[in-house]
Amino acid sequence: MADEEKRRSASEEKTDVETDVAPVGDAGAQDAPEPPRHDLDDVPDGGKEAWTVVLGSVLALFASAGMVNTYGAFQDYYEATLLPSSSSASVSLIGSLQIFFLYFIGTLTGRVFDAYGTKILIPLGSVITVFSLMMVSLCQKDQAYQVFLSHGVLFGIGIALLFNPAVAVLGHWFRKRRALAIGVTTGGSATGGVLLPIILEQLIPAVGFGWAVRIVGFVLLACLAVSCATIRTRLPLSGHISFRTAIDFGGFRDARYSLAALGSFLLFYVFFIPYFYIQIYANYRGVDPRIAKYLLAIMNATNVPSRVLPGYIADKVGPLRVFVPAAAVCSVLILGLWLPSHNTASIVAFAALYGLFSGAFVSLMPTYIASISPREKLGARLGSVYMVIAVASLVGTPTAGALLRETDEAHFRRLIVFCGVLSVAGTLVLALAGVAGSGSGTWKLLRRRGPAGEGMLGEEEEAEGKKDGDV
Repeated sequence: MADEEKRRSASEEKTDVETDVAPVGDAGAQDAPEPPRHDLDDVPDGGKEAWTVVLGSVLALFASAGMVNTYGAFQDYYEATLLPSSSSASVSLIGSLQIFFLYFIGTLTGRVFDAYGTKILIPLGSVITVFSLMMVSLCQKDQAYQVFLSHGVLFGIGIALLFNPAVAVLGHWFRKRRALAIGVTTGGSATGGVLLPIILEQLIPAVGFGWAVRIVGFVLLACLAVSCATIRTRLPLSGHISFRTAIDFGGFRDARYSLAALGSFLLFYVFFIPYFYIQIYANYRGVDPRIAKYLLAIMNATNVPSRVLPGYIADKVGPLRVFVPAAAVCSVLILGLWLPSHNTASIVAFAALYGLFSGAFVSLMPTYIASISPREKLGARLGSVYMVIAVASLVGTPTAGALLRETDEAHFRRLIVFCGVLSVAGTLVLALAGVAGSGSGTWKLLRRRGPAGEGMLGEEEEAEGKKDGDV
């Protein structure tokens, strides 16, 4: 009894002490202001600041990816005038190097962006991009290594430092309207692909190739100056770079992700071939040069709405439900319109329609990967897919150049059929990714039983699959 009374007394004393201390702690909490913190779930999804960032990103992609879309004009000039001794495959390699660096280095710049945001990448990329064009303007005739180093390697590195951060920063400002924001931003590259070829085609006869490229460089300098001033991050940055997490191969355990990566490889293997070769094809078919030199601009002009509208629709119905039909239409256009085209009207029609539907590729692929990836692994999952796209882009147009050893009917037919077959295959694989995410038939069984008796997809990923726009 005595021990029990002592324990009861000690308990009461402890309660009294806690009661006395508690008000002091509450008062301290009331007096001390809480440190500011960012609510990761509180995304603006619009407003002046958010759309100002979009403006900067649009101009960054105008200067980077827009110049990539312009390479068809450079290819025609290089083969005819600057590098007449080089093969078509070699000249194509210069353009494909730009695309390779754009996507491959993007996997690493994503880690730098997570650590330091855009304050290093955008200014550095701007300087390298403009400097490389100044070096291109000094290249001498039949000195392929000069063009290779300046326009292929150096320019490719510069635009790679611009492209990924300009797109990734949109995730700081948009969520529900993310696909629309990405579509508007990637529309900047299409706009660059419209205006820059026209500027080049008008300036080269007037002031020569060197000054034409320098003037384009000054235009890009003005655009990138605005980008440096307007692109900024909103969320806290890690301040620590870890390249070990730049790539996440674990995503390939997800059937949807693996199929999306394979489909991307097939589609991007041939995606840029029409952009690089449409002007050469038109010249071969005898199209009026006054029309032929604007075909690339036409293709990029119709590309603008297909960067924006599919993103808006994808926000409503899901990215894959827009991506697969767009890829299917491109396949039909290559085999059904480009292959039999022999006159000006059909070639112009192909350029306009292919540009209209192919623009969805660039904006909807990252949107679909985002919809099936955990938020904390999104950057690494995108990095892995971009590596796949980088390899496809590197070998795609040189393969086309190898197929087009001679500019004649047989070689062009071989090239176009090759494009069409790979485009059809990529479309079918993407459709399978939609079936894999629908939870029906064989894929549903594979989810429940993996090779070791474990599900291929976790419960969280299955839940995401119901809303990611599966076909």
